[in-house]
Amino acid sequence: METFNFLDLRILDFIDILLVAILLYYIYKLVKGSAAINIFIGIVIVYLAWKFTQVLQMEMLSSILGQFIGAGMFALIVVFQQEIRKFLLMVGSTNFGSKRRLIKHLRFLRDDDKEVTTDISAIIRACESMGKTNTGALIVIGRSTKLDFIKNSGDTMDIELNQPILESIFYKNSTLHDGALVIEENRITATRVILPVSNDRTIPLRFGLRHRAAVGITEKTDALALVVSEETGQTSYIKNGSFEMYDSYEELGNKLKEDLG
Repeated sequence: METFNFLDLRILDFIDILLVAILLYYIYKLVKGSAAINIFIGIVIVYLAWKFTQVLQMEMLSSILGQFIGAGMFALIVVFQQEIRKFLLMVGSTNFGSKRRLIKHLRFLRDDDKEVTTDISAIIRACESMGKTNTGALIVIGRSTKLDFIKNSGDTMDIELNQPILESIFYKNSTLHDGALVIEENRITATRVILPVSNDRTIPLRFGLRHRAAVGITEKTDALALVVSEETGQTSYIKNGSFEMYDSYEELGNKLKEDLG
C-alpha cells in the first residue's frame, strides 16, 4: 500500500491546493487578453509536465525541465513586468485590508445586488452626447487603488458627478478640457490630469494619445477609463490595459456597474 501514500491528503493539503488555484485564477485574470496569456499557459504546461515526470520518476527529463523552470524565473520577471506590477498594486491596495473587501476579492461572497454609488447613467449619457458632437474626452474612474499620484498633476476638484458638469468640462472652449478627469465614488476629484502613457506596441495606430494614456493608467492601477474619440465620436472602454468590447451604451453601462460593484 506504500504506492498509494501520496493519496493520504491532510486538510492543509486541500487548503494549499485551494490557495494555489486562487492564485492561478488571479494571475490568469491579469494576463487575459494580452500577449502574455500564451506565455502563461506555456509555463503552466511545462510546470505540470515537470511534476508529472517527477511522479513517474523520469529522472533525466525531470532534471531538464527543472533546470528550465529554475533558470526561466529571471526571464519571467522581465516578460511579466506590467502584470507583476498590477498584481502587487492589487495586493498592496490601501482598501484591500478591510475584511469585506478581502472577501470580495476572493469571490467567496459576492454581493451582486450591491448598490454602486457612482452615477453611471450620467457618465454614459455624457459620453453618448459628446460622441455625437465629436467632443474628445478622457475619464478615469477610480476603484481601490489610490489615484493621488496622478491627481497632483492636475487641478483638484470636489464636485458632485452629473451629466452637464461632465459635458461642460470637456467642452472644446473650456479651460479644463485638456487632460483627464478623475471620478472617485460619485465625485469629480480632479481635472486636467496628466496620465502615464502606455508604450504597448500592440495598440492600433488609429488610437491617439488619449487612448494610450487610458491604457497606461489602467496598466498601472485598477482604475477604469473611458475615452471619447475626437475623430470618430466612438467611446472606448479600457480596463486592465485592454480594450473592452460592447455592442451598445446600455451594455457599456452594465459593464461599468459590474466592474464598479
